[in-house]
Amino acid sequence: MNSIALTTATSFPAYTAILTLPCCRLGVRTNASHELTALVFLPPDTPVLAATFAHDLIASIENNLSAWQENSRHTFGLPLANCGTPFQQRTWQAISRIPHGEIRTYGELSTEIGGMPRAVGQACGANPFPILVPCHRVVAKTGIGGFANARDGWLLETKRWLLKHEGVL
Repeated sequence: MNSIALTTATSFPAYTAILTLPCCRLGVRTNASHELTALVFLPPDTPVLAATFAHDLIASIENNLSAWQENSRHTFGLPLANCGTPFQQRTWQAISRIPHGEIRTYGELSTEIGGMPRAVGQACGANPFPILVPCHRVVAKTGIGGFANARDGWLLETKRWLLKHEGVL
């Protein structure tokens, strides 16, 4: 078996598609009900994976992402699977209310929803729908903070790109 295929199959399992963004790749997971179950930021050199069957949801995701890349104020209207703990859901709802072009600190969000800043950070890291639930708008008091459970590297560069795309940085 080809070593690249083996690496791809074992490193990035169970994606319906892997799409290209200017800052990285985006793994897409869907369920049998044609709901989006996860968007996962992947390294920029991850091979693209086209959906292997006709999938209207993937086409809709691609169209929405294209519109968003042209206009960061684009509003997504995709069917999202229900997931997360009650605290995570409260956090994601609060994140979704942060206006375009604005940021909140982990501390500000924790005061708003009740909880600790670290718990808000963990809920941000567990966000299954980044970009759609814009956790990149949540930052540390003294800087941009982490992103997708990372404190450096390409994921932090992805957060910087997202904030620049929205005109925050």
